[in-house]
Amino acid sequence: MRGRDKLLEPVAGHPLLAVVVARACAAAGRVLVTLGPGMALRRAALHGQPAACTEIAGAAEGMAASVRAGAVWATEQGLAGLMVLPADMPDIAAQDLVGMVAAFQAADPSPILRATTADGRPGHPVILPARHFAAMAGLRGDAGARDILRVHRSEVAAHPLPGTRAITDLDTPEDWAAWRALR
Repeated sequence: MRGRDKLLEPVAGHPLLAVVVARACAAAGRVLVTLGPGMALRRAALHGQPAACTEIAGAAEGMAASVRAGAVWATEQGLAGLMVLPADMPDIAAQDLVGMVAAFQAADPSPILRATTADGRPGHPVILPARHFAAMAGLRGDAGARDILRVHRSEVAAHPLPGTRAITDLDTPEDWAAWRALR
C-alpha cells in the first residue's frame, strides 16, 4: 500500500479492520483478531469491539501464523469450528457470515465450508471444523489453510455469496480506487 495500512483505510467512515471485525462479532459468539507486533494503530481501531485480540510473533511468516494462533485459541475455547476471515475483504456482510455459521452448524458432520462467488469461484471466509484444528496449528507459510483444503477436498462444501464478495480483497491503492469508484 506504499506506506499506507490497507486495514486502516476508511469504509463507511471507519477503519476497514473495525468494520470487518464488527461484522464478524455480529455473526459469531466469539471472535479472535490476530495482529502482528507493533500494530498499535490497528489495536486502537478495535477499541470497543467485543473481540479477543492476540499478538502473533510470527506474523511476518504470513497467513499461517494467524491460522495457527486461531486454531490454538479455538481449541482452548472448545469451539466446534473456526472461521478464517481475512480482514481486507470489505464486501463481506454480516448476513453473509451469519448464513455461513448457520449452514456450518446445520450440517452433520460439519463440512469445511468455503465461501464462493455467485458463479462458484472459491474464496473466503472458510469455516474449518474442530477435527482439523491440530493440522491448522502446524501450518507454515503464507498459504494459510490451503493445504488442508486440498488434502480434504472431499469435505469442502461451497457456500455461494452474492456477486464477488468472496474474492474481493483490497491490497493496493489501485484496488481501493477501483472499489471506491463502484460505490
